Amino acid sequence: MESLQRLSFVSFIALLAYFAFLASAELHVREFVIEPKPVKRLCRTHQSITVNGQFPGPTLEVRNGDSLAITVINRARYNISIHWHGIRQLRNPWADGPEYITQCPIRPGQSYTYRFTIEDQEGTLWWHAHSRWLRATVYGALIIYPRLGSPYPFSMPKRDIPILLGEWWDRNPMDVLRQAQFTGAAANVSDAYTINGQPGDLYRCSRAETVRFPIFPGETVQLRVINAGLNQELFFSVANHQLTVVETDSAYTKPFTTSVIMIGPGQTTNVLLTANQRPRRYYMAARAYNSANAPFDNTTTTAILEYVNAPTRRGRGRGQIAPVFPVLPGFNDTATATAFTNRLRYWKRAPVPLQVDENLFFTVGLGLTNCSNPNSPRCQGPNGTRFAASINNQSFVLPRRNSIMQAYYQGMPGIFTTDFPPVPPVQFDYTGNVSRGLWQPVKGTKAYKLKYRANVQIVLQDTSIVTTENHPMHLHGYQFYVVGSGFGNFNPRTDPARFNLYDPPERNTVGTPPGGWVAIRFVADNPGAWFMHCHIDSHLGWGLAMVFLVENGIGQLQSVQAPPLDLPRC
Repeated sequence: MESLQRLSFVSFIALLAYFAFLASAELHVREFVIEPKPVKRLCRTHQSITVNGQFPGPTLEVRNGDSLAITVINRARYNISIHWHGIRQLRNPWADGPEYITQCPIRPGQSYTYRFTIEDQEGTLWWHAHSRWLRATVYGALIIYPRLGSPYPFSMPKRDIPILLGEWWDRNPMDVLRQAQFTGAAANVSDAYTINGQPGDLYRCSRAETVRFPIFPGETVQLRVINAGLNQELFFSVANHQLTVVETDSAYTKPFTTSVIMIGPGQTTNVLLTANQRPRRYYMAARAYNSANAPFDNTTTTAILEYVNAPTRRGRGRGQIAPVFPVLPGFNDTATATAFTNRLRYWKRAPVPLQVDENLFFTVGLGLTNCSNPNSPRCQGPNGTRFAASINNQSFVLPRRNSIMQAYYQGMPGIFTTDFPPVPPVQFDYTGNVSRGLWQPVKGTKAYKLKYRANVQIVLQDTSIVTTENHPMHLHGYQFYVVGSGFGNFNPRTDPARFNLYDPPERNTVGTPPGGWVAIRFVADNPGAWFMHCHIDSHLGWGLAMVFLVENGIGQLQSVQAPPLDLPRC
């Protein structure tokens, strides 16, 4: 009887805790109005596509356990969809956002409400357009605080500072894309990088709008750094200040200190910064890490970390003393980029799958499509070709008549096939001198099926076709563990022995070392259609993508929920 009473008491306490959790969870109802607004940068004003007239867009601040209902109203002239980058969207691919993958786009004059719940996630994520190059200006931070009463696994910072790194074109980004799609050549590189939408002191007509962050001596702040750029990995540093890395892609890490971080498109990195230097003004700066043999934007964006008691000049030439500039790595410093990523570790023992059910080997890289008339204005790539990209020689083509998830749910044939190859169709020296006969991929709309709760390992192998390169690969609907990486060709006999299965970093976007490989593992516990693609948007448009179809499990709690009634139609 006494044990029964004890059990009832424990159950009662658990029930109280559950109801307390429900009471603390909030519903955030917002409207995102997609509309053109005049934005002036680099001396010129453009009608840029914005959210609620803001560039960058509004920051969403929520807690683990909260729900969101974001109604996107499209008042622009382009189709659009919004992706909540890094949100797992458990059993709810309808809210994920990539156009023609989980939904048809929101047409001009129409709207769609994204409804989703934050389930056991906290940290820095972000949202952005997932329709062609609209995310050049349509993006913002998504900050998930811990549940009330749940502390960080590190000392609480005084405050948070979101740092959104972006790219700016001095023309309509959609026109830049349209030109590249017509010619088959690489798109023009950006004209500036930005920090929170502003280029900074080193660009024309920009100094007056440079972002400034006041800070008190001794204060520790958390910089939530997001690379929202379309096409470029970046180095980021703050002059004379050390950065303590505590989180990547909304997953806590074992803290370590560095003077510079490397962050790829789509990735987030949280760092703690303590104002322990002489009271002055210090530049924070970002510039390209360019691992490919290709043109890139070789400029530098800056913002200013400004001690509130920083001195000013006296006498003639009064004014503020020029900020101190940080030491940034060279644009091709792969050694520094690799050293940084190799230090990342999960903050405790990670629940990595130890047994593997699906062992996949994906080559990722560029290619060239031959033209019947190499002198055509539509064949302006190398030697009269058009640029392409692929995974396992399959160059992904978006459907148009329906989205893959809707076709899968409705049983509609003819939209996609499920014969995506688990390994390359031909084995070759992936990082060596590749025969030109292997440079042209095959176009198609192919998916790969996974059983519910299958343990999945993917080795992502870069190739030297056209050029080796760091490809930031993003998997929708999942976080995964980065269990190993290296340069050269992956060796399935010897490399797995070096895998870190204890505390590998957890991410949603991971870069392939240029001329190398990276191995990830995850449990396929989220049914639906989930996009995997390079987060360099030029490469995504060329076809560096594929789709996983994760089958339903048993019962309602292991199955995709029904689509919402207002889901857009193609």
